Amino acid sequence: MIRELMHPAVHGNARQSLAEATVSPGARTVLHRHAVTEEIYHFTAGRGVMTLGSERFAVQAGDTVCIAPGMAHALENTGDTDMRLLCACSPAYAHGDTELLEEQATR
Repeated sequence: MIRELMHPAVHGNARQSLAEATVSPGARTVLHRHAVTEEIYHFTAGRGVMTLGSERFAVQAGDTVCIAPGMAHALENTGDTDMRLLCACSPAYAHGDTELLEEQATR
């Protein structure tokens, strides 16, 4: 679940967007990449595993990860509570800049 907190199309800021994402226990996001957008994920609750290119590593509340443009990435919640994170995008998030690399997320 994604909750947009600030986006130029709605709030009038210039070059970036900020959203809060929630990944439920046992769920994972679809592997995807953005051709132009750099993302910063800051984890505020829970724990899980992040896929970043060919790497897989544990993440938890307090961790911050930078995702370069073109880098494939996904998240899996391996904990028993919601994993929450702030997602900062520059330039601002755009659906047209998102390439899904698999068909659907699994639960």
